[in-house]
Amino acid sequence: MPEGDTVWRAARDLHAALAGKELTRCDIRVPRFATVDFTGDTVEEVVSRGKHLLIRGGGGGESEGWDIHSHLKMEGLWHVYAHGQKWRRPGFKARCVLETADNVVVGFELGFLRVLPRSGEEEAVGYLGPDLLGGDWDPAEALRRLALQPERPLGLALLDQRNLAGIGNVYRCELCFLAGVHPLTPVGEVRNLPRIVDLAKKLLEANKLRSTRATTGNLRGNNLWVYGRSNRGCLRCGTPVVLEQLGDSELELRDLYYCPHCQPPAGGGRTLER
Repeated sequence: MPEGDTVWRAARDLHAALAGKELTRCDIRVPRFATVDFTGDTVEEVVSRGKHLLIRGGGGGESEGWDIHSHLKMEGLWHVYAHGQKWRRPGFKARCVLETADNVVVGFELGFLRVLPRSGEEEAVGYLGPDLLGGDWDPAEALRRLALQPERPLGLALLDQRNLAGIGNVYRCELCFLAGVHPLTPVGEVRNLPRIVDLAKKLLEANKLRSTRATTGNLRGNNLWVYGRSNRGCLRCGTPVVLEQLGDSELELRDLYYCPHCQPPAGGGRTLER
């Protein structure tokens, strides 16, 4: 599931393939932007912002520059190919194809894709909270934003990108488990909130260079404490993991995994795992 660490790796790989290179082909397969063609422009850089990815280019001379802004959502991904190399997904699933003299970059099944003038970037992603893997990371600001919603369940507040950017559903469930906090505990009742924010940073940093995401320290299986374990039980105590759904609305419901023994429905939680 694409979360902040996945998008960070995608940005790193695309930056290596595109930055400083002139586009020899630009094929954006989204009806609204189908006539946009940046062929001949130079890509400046590719960066991640939480779970968003920005390909920036065309800012030479008096040009304002442009952004290709994408979000992977559930199924999206970016691939880098050599010319002539067979794509690993069918062409009809491609939403953006960018070519340079050296590489072919393809975005498949992107949750959304749009083209922005550089001046529109702030409006597009400026609402996001501090990026756990970005240069703007500020734990004090993340805590300040979380504190503004003391009645909101922690399991919803952690997933809200306006508080801290980069946490997806897997990390939401694993962080609540490691904190020993029931995900429905109101933010204002969580005593170890600073440690949870600190752990979120440590987990994403530890996983950003890994192809396998792990919160248990085990990369060869049993890599997650509760996420996806509703049929196997909690890795710590063996209690059947509960699978429910949680979201701010019916359209935003996401699977929620927790251990009813390790995460009793009471405020505060116990000391975090070290």
